[in-house]
Amino acid sequence: EMTDEEKFEGFKEKLILDNEQKYGGEIREKYGDEAVDRSNTKLKNMTKEQYGELEALTKELNRTLKAAFEQGDHGGELAQKACALHKKWLCFYWDHYSKEAHRGVAQMYVDDPRFTAYYDAVAPGCAVFLRDAVRIFCA
Repeated sequence: EMTDEEKFEGFKEKLILDNEQKYGGEIREKYGDEAVDRSNTKLKNMTKEQYGELEALTKELNRTLKAAFEQGDHGGELAQKACALHKKWLCFYWDHYSKEAHRGVAQMYVDDPRFTAYYDAVAPGCAVFLRDAVRIFCA
């Protein structure tokens, strides 16, 4: 019988594997092996508490993004709050944040149909909205 800790470790390994299979090629090409490996290590070292925080943050980000999108103002308070939450979300995976990288990721959400589909599931058009809001956030 596996302990909860072993199950959680297995769960994180599967997350990393799934992510590598889905997006590995693009993200390694765009950010380099070292950055992706560091990000994977960061996820691997996450505690249950940190992972719980990440899940809660993801829900809050998507709720805020949807409300901001419905409001329609890229530079508005809600949109910029969504960008700040997105930055916080990225920092769970990245060991170094830069505005340039944030803009790049937001652009990739529009350029790559798989990422577009994820954000457009929040609300159709959300990927483009987030990219445009991030451009203002990172100006």
